[in-house]
Amino acid sequence: MKIEDLQANARRASALLKAMCNERRLLILCYLSQGERSVGELEDLVGLSQSALSQHLARLRRDKLVRTRRSAQNIYYSLNGHEAQTIMGTLHGLYCQPSEPLADDAIEEAAESAAAPSTTGAETHARA
Repeated sequence: MKIEDLQANARRASALLKAMCNERRLLILCYLSQGERSVGELEDLVGLSQSALSQHLARLRRDKLVRTRRSAQNIYYSLNGHEAQTIMGTLHGLYCQPSEPLADDAIEEAAESAAAPSTTGAETHARA
């Protein structure tokens, strides 16, 4: 693959991940991964005011993660495209499977070991 193609793909992936990195937008996408929802349903499910929800939905529309359908006075949202569906399916598999929840202790240990400074053999000998 050409470097230009890799750079373009990295930009697209970065934009997608930026749109999803907000907890509320991610929750909206989780509900939409289960099927089409009206604005009123999303309001109740996510627990946001209509104006706050509207701002999040506008961002998701702008980044082409959701699409809309109007029926009379109601607007319905659904996931838009293969990328959003695939990522939400992966996230659901990682974080929403009740049969194998992530152990809190294991997560904390991993975070602590990642934050702890590493010691190499040379550093260990220098301390002795």
